[in-house]
Amino acid sequence: MSATTHQSTKLENTTFNIISQLDKDATFLYRTADTYIEDAQRDGRQDVVNIWNTIKEDKMKHMQMLREALANEAKRGKLRE
Repeated sequence: MSATTHQSTKLENTTFNIISQLDKDATFLYRTADTYIEDAQRDGRQDVVNIWNTIKEDKMKHMQMLREALANEAKRGKLRE
């Protein structure tokens, strides 16, 4: 089976997907999560604070998995033209 390639980036779709999801998770962690936690704290909603903290921890684990997958892609030469 032949790998499919994202036309504009020349990356295999799998590699592109890893990078894309890593960006989404990083954006959530660095721009959004703490704001949601602070909002829930201001509203006195510890139950929701706990939910957002759990989601934040999960996203951090996901980012670690994605970073490892991206490192493997680099080792396999998938980030070169």
